[in-house]
Amino acid sequence: MAMINNSPADLFSALNPAQAGEASRSRNVSDMGSDDFLTLMIAQMKNQDPTQPMDQMAFMSQLAQFGTLSGVQELNGAFGDLSTNLTGAQAVQASSLVGRSVATDNQMAALAPVGRNDNGDVVNLLSATVDMGSYSEGGVFEVRDSSGRLVFSGDLPSGSGHMPVVWDGQAADGSYLPPGDYQISAQVIRGGAGFTAPVYGHDTVVSVALGANNTVTLNLASGRSIDVSDVKEFF
Repeated sequence: MAMINNSPADLFSALNPAQAGEASRSRNVSDMGSDDFLTLMIAQMKNQDPTQPMDQMAFMSQLAQFGTLSGVQELNGAFGDLSTNLTGAQAVQASSLVGRSVATDNQMAALAPVGRNDNGDVVNLLSATVDMGSYSEGGVFEVRDSSGRLVFSGDLPSGSGHMPVVWDGQAADGSYLPPGDYQISAQVIRGGAGFTAPVYGHDTVVSVALGANNTVTLNLASGRSIDVSDVKEFF
């Protein structure tokens, strides 16, 4: 009987001549599963030269290599499943943001309809947050139109941290301005000196989108789109 002392790939070809051509085109040793490996190893043991048996360490080396390859393949599969699950969970979480109000690091805020009063008139409001810092002694909140003209100025009380502010669109002359985007700014007083305070305009999330690398983009009622990492606060 001819003795077979070759590699697992050669042994497979010798034992399966009819399938060798197809196997060489579609599979390699790295594609083998555990059943394929055990079948080939048993066949190799049965057909080895009894006067020159294969070194046991060679068997152990093959087994260790196969175990390492199998472990890497399983790990890659596990990471793929984890990535899919994270993406799905992120999509569900992002969808829950629709309809929420957000504060963004943007010196623009929208004067937008929020309902009607008892007379049936449309009520517009502009909402924002002023970062008063620590122990501010008060300040002023200002609104300007698209041309930079000051249309509203209101006093801020003393305080610390984030302070919400609301403007109903009424200008200094008593008229009501139309809905739209307005520039906002604030000055606060600390120790008798004036400081520019950060202001965060409020907006509403109307839809969300998942992009490359699982980035989440929020589409806002004002027509702007921002990354979720740019949100300073959710309401």
